[in-house]
Amino acid sequence: MKRSIGSVIVTIIIVGLILTFVGFGAYTLMQRRRPVSRMPQAAQMLGGGASASGAQPSGTPVGAGQAPRAGGGNQRNASAVRVTPVVRDTIENSVVLNGDVLAVNQVSIFPTVAGKITKTNYQIGDRINRGAVVAVVDPSRPGQVYSESPVTSTIAGTVLQAPVRMGDTVSTQTAIYVVGDLSSLMVETFVPERFSSAAQRGLRAQVSLAAFPGETFEAAVQEVSPVLDPASRTVRIRLSFASPMDGRIKAGMYATVSLVTNSRRDVPVIPRAAVINTYGSWIVFTVDDRNIARRRVVTLGLENENYVEVLSGLEVGDKVVSAGQNFLSDGDSVRIVE
Repeated sequence: MKRSIGSVIVTIIIVGLILTFVGFGAYTLMQRRRPVSRMPQAAQMLGGGASASGAQPSGTPVGAGQAPRAGGGNQRNASAVRVTPVVRDTIENSVVLNGDVLAVNQVSIFPTVAGKITKTNYQIGDRINRGAVVAVVDPSRPGQVYSESPVTSTIAGTVLQAPVRMGDTVSTQTAIYVVGDLSSLMVETFVPERFSSAAQRGLRAQVSLAAFPGETFEAAVQEVSPVLDPASRTVRIRLSFASPMDGRIKAGMYATVSLVTNSRRDVPVIPRAAVINTYGSWIVFTVDDRNIARRRVVTLGLENENYVEVLSGLEVGDKVVSAGQNFLSDGDSVRIVE
């Protein structure tokens, strides 16, 4: 009987705990689902201060105490550009070629008989007069003795090459010396076939030498070959320096020739960087008196590394955007910078 009463008490305690937990859970769920009541307007305005939600107090203008937005809100910022006026100038079209500096008069000295070199009288760099004996050749053979034969120079100049030495055996086709007149030099180069029609005597050019970076020398075409080389499809030309001979220039120097193939004078020109190619059309942007960018379609003529000729679409004096135009649209506001 005692065990039965104990079991009943334990059961009652367990059931009571279960009911307690169930009741607490139901109460918590009801609290979560219960809507939050709004604070009365009178409570929000209590004390005339700002409400808990951060609303502006009554009687205070909207936006008071706040910093205004820069640029007036939706106003678009003007693009910074650099402009260059359209001017009349001379524009030249040129082609860049590679060449070498040579002596104007350069000849090879050959012996009149075959034999052995017994004497050489000059070295590279020495000056030679016309008719001077430059070497001696002994034409003797085993069992036959002949008088030595002198080799004379046919021109006056400087020894450029001395390919043979004393004791060498030479023939009448062996060059003993190469002599050149260094008082006047020329530049030899080869013009591609497509530019051959422009290669004429008197055509101006600028020569740059690797030994003097950043310096140019004026030159003009002196000789034009009458035939085209069938292997290289080029025409050989030679240019003479326009200014008096510069003692620093030496035969054999590597030269870069900028040959003017076409020239136009007193024509409207603009910087080449100002032009944009759009779907096969050339366009530029100009800036009017109100600093508004305007899109213009132009027709171009001659061009070089820096400038281009304008055939139509612009007038002299128009302000063309030369930097910053790649992100412009017609009608955009711009800000001109130096």
